[in-house]
Amino acid sequence: MLYFELAWRNLFRNTRRTFLTCLLISSGLAVLVFADGGIRGMEKLMIGSLTKTLQGEGHINLKGFRQNLDVDLYLKNPSTITDKLNDDERISAFSVRVLSGGMIGSPYNSVGGLIYGVNAEQEKKVSKIKDAIVAGDYLTGKKRELLIGDKMANLLEVKTGDRIVLTAADANSNELTQDLFRVTGIFEFGNRELDEGIVFINLADGQALLGMKEGAHQIVLQFKNEATSRDNDFVLLEKNPTQDLEWTGWLKLNPSIGAMLDYTNAGTTIIGFILFILISLGVINSLFMSIYERIYEFGVLSAIGTSRWEVISLVLLEALFLGIISSLIGLVIGAIANYYFSINGLPLGEMEFSGVMFGNGNLYTELATDQFIFLPLYVILLTLITAIYPALFASRIIPTEALQRAL
Repeated sequence: MLYFELAWRNLFRNTRRTFLTCLLISSGLAVLVFADGGIRGMEKLMIGSLTKTLQGEGHINLKGFRQNLDVDLYLKNPSTITDKLNDDERISAFSVRVLSGGMIGSPYNSVGGLIYGVNAEQEKKVSKIKDAIVAGDYLTGKKRELLIGDKMANLLEVKTGDRIVLTAADANSNELTQDLFRVTGIFEFGNRELDEGIVFINLADGQALLGMKEGAHQIVLQFKNEATSRDNDFVLLEKNPTQDLEWTGWLKLNPSIGAMLDYTNAGTTIIGFILFILISLGVINSLFMSIYERIYEFGVLSAIGTSRWEVISLVLLEALFLGIISSLIGLVIGAIANYYFSINGLPLGEMEFSGVMFGNGNLYTELATDQFIFLPLYVILLTLITAIYPALFASRIIPTEALQRAL
């Protein structure tokens, strides 16, 4: 207890210096907490923009379909899979789709694009098609309804209520088939490829157009825990005697986004390393100034038989108190900043990477338990490590030289 009391008193011998050092360390921790919250928020935004818009967190389809979108590679009886999905506690939602390339034509023009046949009710839970509607109405399940992107609507010179002819290949005979649809809604995702290259029709209409009866090309999944979608070995698909199924998570679907997330996660480490250097210099400077001011006292301590370990312990205790006080202040500042921007957000604007639109709004920081446990411990440990060199210096002070220097 004597060493604790001495360390505490020594820490506040020069209040101004202690305050400035605490300000340096606490500012570093606050920045680290805020940066971690920002990076977590960015990661959530990126994953959400990718998986909640249209793609989902993963796909189930026949092997080979994803590479070329061959219309004949379809699930003959998707209900055998969806029944299992309904009973799987990991799954929060799923949607059955048919998908084919085709021609989309109006009386004025025609363009090539992708034709999605979707279940209107299921899609509400796995994608943002309904939220992207800017004119007209969402799919209701009635026959020959069609949703079109705003940019494609401009190319075809159509609006809600106009007629569209879809041309695609029959999944069984590869013969061209056509059907007439009416535009019931216009959507805008903010992504040029989506707004200019795809249309949505009801699942039953898509199956009829492609001659698939009740087949499906793709089952899109959303999970209760996002981490499940990163698992390449989806246990549900281990045994299927009739068809060769393939499970693909969003990381495999977008490897460039996965690489970007890895770089983003490394951001906290880089920031921490920079702060480590700054804090180290501040702590070393503060402790050395304190030691030089008390060099006579350290000389006397050594002269009366105080061991080196006791001197080292005294200096390290000062550093410990310095780290604890600074961490408490830094946590308060960082938590307030994180909480404020988790509600109000940081203006982000529009950003696109690898064909995926991120943002067009605010970036909201994320609060996490790690920020309030591991980051302060990291800063305290960092302070103690930095204090080792000054402590060793103080323990090696020779009494005669210390007394002469003091005189």
